[in-house]
Amino acid sequence: MKYLKTITLIILFSVNFYNLLIAAENLFEEAKKKFEKKDFDKSKFLFQRNIVFNPKNAESYLYLAKIFNNEENQEEEEKNLDTTLLLEPNNEEAIYMLINIQLDRSNFEKANSLMDKFTNVCKKMCNKKAQINKSLQDFEANNEKTN
Repeated sequence: MKYLKTITLIILFSVNFYNLLIAAENLFEEAKKKFEKKDFDKSKFLFQRNIVFNPKNAESYLYLAKIFNNEENQEEEEKNLDTTLLLEPNNEEAIYMLINIQLDRSNFEKANSLMDKFTNVCKKMCNKKAQINKSLQDFEANNEKTN
């Protein structure tokens, strides 16, 4: 009888855990749909809820960074990109977005360092290297003129 209760509890826990995983996946998919429709307030809320259920979901943090980028909240954007890279160090889109933040801040050294990392990991976004290099070169040229 004691074993039966234990087995029953294990089964109930497993079913509840499975249902939570399904709910989290549905939250993520619903959040993506809202994001694609540019309903950023609702998608932000859903991505944040998804993170509660699945705190290691790098994609949720990346989408939140995109939302904060749209809201021009660079501080929150950067925090979410940093978390994305903590969970997925080779996430080329997050690295690319961080490069743009550093360029915007005129932080040439950090942008250059991130560019090296981007070059090593890029697969889908390699076409962005030329654009980044041009921005870095323009930054260097403007920096030399002012000195």
